[in-house]
Amino acid sequence: MERGSDKHGFRVDDAMAAETEALQRSGHESHTEEWKEAEPSGEDQPSADLVPGGTLTGGVPEGLTPSDVEGRSELATYLGPAVYPANRTMLEDRAAEQNAPDRILEQLRRLPDGREFENLADVWTALGGGTEQTRF
Repeated sequence: MERGSDKHGFRVDDAMAAETEALQRSGHESHTEEWKEAEPSGEDQPSADLVPGGTLTGGVPEGLTPSDVEGRSELATYLGPAVYPANRTMLEDRAAEQNAPDRILEQLRRLPDGREFENLADVWTALGGGTEQTRF
């Protein structure tokens, strides 16, 4: 929304920006207004976590570590399937469009220049990540 739009003035724009600044900077919930925070899981409910209880659902594929699975998954979140085949510049641009954190952009900058990547597994292997062993 542009500043000073028809809906409200610049003072309201600034107030709204100040309300969400902590959320944007920290990457987690703000403590400014407690009623806006998500409620924790109940006693009889599983916790909402990336890796609940330290184990991934379905286990870790052979050839990968839990950190490989999490890292590859996070990378996939910002690249998506529609970008392939792609070179390093295209991958960096896509991740930047998706507001990827700096650590993801740094990973992509380490990729060799002039190479075309066919899929996420190709990118992950070039970054030094593990590869799954075929199961069949």
